Formats: sequence, structure tokens, C-alpha cells
Amino acid sequence: MPEVLAESPWSAWVRALRLAWRPIDSLLASYLLLTGLLVAWAYVQIPAAPLLLAWHVFGIVGIVVLARAELWRPRGVVWVLRHWYPLPYVAACYREMALLIPAIRGLDYDAAMAWLDYRIWGVHPTVWLERLHHPWLTEFLQLAYTLFFAAILLVAGILWRRREVEQFRYYAFLISLGFLASYIGYFAVPVRGPRFLLADLHAAPLEGVWLFTGLRQGLDWLESVHYDCFPSGHVAMTLIAWWGAARLSRGWGWVYAAYAAVMVFSTVYLRYHYTVDLPAGALLAGAVLAIGPRLYGKMGGDA
Repeated sequence: MPEVLAESPWSAWVRALRLAWRPIDSLLASYLLLTGLLVAWAYVQIPAAPLLLAWHVFGIVGIVVLARAELWRPRGVVWVLRHWYPLPYVAACYREMALLIPAIRGLDYDAAMAWLDYRIWGVHPTVWLERLHHPWLTEFLQLAYTLFFAAILLVAGILWRRREVEQFRYYAFLISLGFLASYIGYFAVPVRGPRFLLADLHAAPLEGVWLFTGLRQGLDWLESVHYDCFPSGHVAMTLIAWWGAARLSRGWGWVYAAYAAVMVFSTVYLRYHYTVDLPAGALLAGAVLAIGPRLYGKMGGDA
């Protein structure tokens, strides 16, 4: 696939600065610009607004610097950073939502989600699933849930090892688009999850065997205080990773199909999600895969 410079929405800057600019750069820079404007608009409501604005400015500058540096030294460390920098960027954007949602939105829709679940099933699914609880099952599902990021990165790692650079770029674009779109969903519909709202209805806390407590506490620390349930990013991103794995080989496709099934079940069993979060995540994945090629092409890529 030929390398193409993006024509929009940053084409004027690209031409002026002579950058090796790609669709992923347009995507991340546009997200940082728009959320930066949101931070500026709600400046007095956000305690860390100055730091967040600085992050947005330096984040965009960092993308420009990398795009320029690639022309100077298109190999070695610069080449690696140029392709893998979306990883810390997307993670930072996720952490930022922990500050923006409480400060700007100041509400949650947990009660509405729990009500919808109850209307659909006639029970609260996380409460009903207590009859299936077993330490070994809990241990296994928590491990699978925690390996979510590793599963996504594995596909990227295989593409990188195979030196399929264009495929790697497109996969990174889809993954980044999925994550950023889910963050917008979190902001629009803040939801913390049934393990908080329905805690009094659960007869007993979840218990694992060896790793469960450490894994769960580690995720809680990494995720901070987040409203990140609707749509289910775990479902959306796992499905996109499944799509990517299926393009690697039929064998990898079957492996990720099994993992996706386990992931979907674990989100509710472990009390992280309401069931209504799951189809929303699946719809998000479908939308990303549907519009991804067209958007990638409009931004100058070749899917």
C-alpha cells in the first residue's frame, strides 16, 4: 500500500511544515484540539485545567515533532516512536476523562442502566449470576478481563513483527478511533457500573484464588475514578481486535473469537458492566469497522 499524506483536516499545516503526516495523526490531533476546547470552555469547573490545557498543546506539538522527525531520520527509535506513540496518547486521553466527567457532567446514569437491565431480564443480572460464582471461575475471568490490553496489542505486535507496516497503521487507526469514540460515549452517558450501585444487593463479594484481588485492585488503581461503562469499551475493542486477528489467520481468528466470548461474559459476571452496555459496545465496534475505511481514506490513508 502506498504511503499517502493526509489531505484533511490538517492539510494546510502539513504542506506548510512539510510533515510525514498520517491519518492517525489527524485523528489524535483533532481529538486533542476538540477536547482542549472543551477544557477551555469549562476552565473554572476543572481543578487541573491548566495542566490539561498544557497536555493538549504539548500533545499536538509532540505529534508534529514526530511527523517532522520522521523525514529527518526515518529509522531506529524515531521510526518506532512514530508508529507506537498512539499507545500513551490514548491512555492519557482515557485518564483525562476521570477529571472531565465529574467536573463537567456531575451526574451518572447508573440507576437508568440498572432499571433497563431489570426491565429486560426481570432480575439484576449481576445478582442472578451469583449462583454461578466459584473462586476458580472468578480467577479465570478476572485474568481474561485484565489481559484485555495485551490482547489488543498482540495483534499490533504480530503485524509489526511481520513488517506489515500499512496494515499496522490501519489497525492502530481503528483501535485509536474505537477508544476515542468510547471516551465520547463515557462523557455523554456517565456510568460507573453495578459493582457500585448494586453493592448492597450482592450477597457476597467476589473471591478468587491467587491473583484475583491483586488484578482487581491494580485495575482500580489504573482506571482511577472512572465513569467508563457505556458503551462497553472492553466489548468494542475486543471485537475490533477479533477482526484484526481474523485478518492475520484463521487460527488467530478462532482464538480471538473464544476470547471475545469469555470477555463478554466476564464484564457482567465480574460486575463491571450492566448488560445494556454490551450491545452498545458491539454497535460501536460495528460502526468503527464500517466507517473506518472511508474515514481513513479521507484522512489520506489506504485501507
